[in-house]
Amino acid sequence: MRTFGVEEELLIVDPVTGQPLALADALLNGSDRGTGAAGNTGLSHELKLEQIETQTRPSHGYAELLHQIRRGRAMADDAARKHGARIAALATSPLASPTHTTPDPRYAEMLERFGLTAHEQLTCGFHVHTSVESPEEGVVVLDHIRDKLAVLTAISANSPYWRGQPTGFDSYRTQAWNRWPTSGPSAVFGSLTSYRRMVSRLLDTGVLLDEGMIYFDARISRAHPTVEVRVADVCLRSEDAALIAVLVRALVETATREMFDGVEPSSVPTALLRMASFQASNMGLRGDLLDFGDFRPQPAATVVWALVDYLSPVLDEQDELGLVKTGVADILERGNGASEQREAASRFNVTTGGAEGSPPAPEALAAVVGHAVQVTTRGASNDAVKDPDPVLSRVRRGA
Repeated sequence: MRTFGVEEELLIVDPVTGQPLALADALLNGSDRGTGAAGNTGLSHELKLEQIETQTRPSHGYAELLHQIRRGRAMADDAARKHGARIAALATSPLASPTHTTPDPRYAEMLERFGLTAHEQLTCGFHVHTSVESPEEGVVVLDHIRDKLAVLTAISANSPYWRGQPTGFDSYRTQAWNRWPTSGPSAVFGSLTSYRRMVSRLLDTGVLLDEGMIYFDARISRAHPTVEVRVADVCLRSEDAALIAVLVRALVETATREMFDGVEPSSVPTALLRMASFQASNMGLRGDLLDFGDFRPQPAATVVWALVDYLSPVLDEQDELGLVKTGVADILERGNGASEQREAASRFNVTTGGAEGSPPAPEALAAVVGHAVQVTTRGASNDAVKDPDPVLSRVRRGA
């Protein structure tokens, strides 16, 4: 089985007001960032001081990865608590707030070069790294998975609010992120040579600072022998994050098997992939998604289950089909993180006498953040990690 790991970007928040707090330096100065100890998870800066990133070590399965995700969240939250803060797995801040760019020459240059795009870019994504044998194999993977990535955006969508306003989107992070010049889906490359040529041509334009700004939905990692899939919002629930990583790994393995079987990647135009990405960002799991076969609208649940069916040979072989079916059914039943955020705001309005369906007041958005803190860190303490994961326990019971 291929190894896989993830990077999670998390908000640092005031647990009372819900406001983001620019405390990344303080959290990192007082924590162990290393990954040397078994099970230890690293912490690092991101673009904004209001966020912190966790990284897992390479894992072999769902349970191992879930444990590491929870440990990473626990480490970040423990560091935040020392400064009167908490961490929240929210892909955008529900409340309007000034942002503070991490002091770093590269980030400073990004701020000067890209203006408001960089200034407002307080977004938290979820990046999945899956091992590949070579960069050549990695490009094969990129070409074969590009038409299916929007489904992951819909499942993970966790950013319905932006700067204090409801956006009408499930993943507004996707919209904010797509302001960058290289973000979004890419065309079929066909070979590593073509991939490297495209990267070189983009750098030769002078628009980008460096290769680190190649923000394709999926790319060859510069630092690891992996394919990095970057379309997902950071997930509110750690078990959903681990589930999406399992789906990504199955996509990568399926892609390489298709290569050996002589299956050509879909030649669907990139313009249609952008439509699928927009629809997933907009609707999440609430309405229709574009089917990755014919790119016509179908109910979201139909498209999600079609992805599971497509991956089922690999998932079954790796003994992950049962947990994926159970996890997907759970998400479709309760909704993604965006649905959960809206429910928290609505619940606050109702309990405080506000009109149901009215725009959320700052107090309601603070309640959304408070709810997110509790869900983010559920199972994240050393004691709670011992509790059975709800997905795994249901699979073991045959549910």
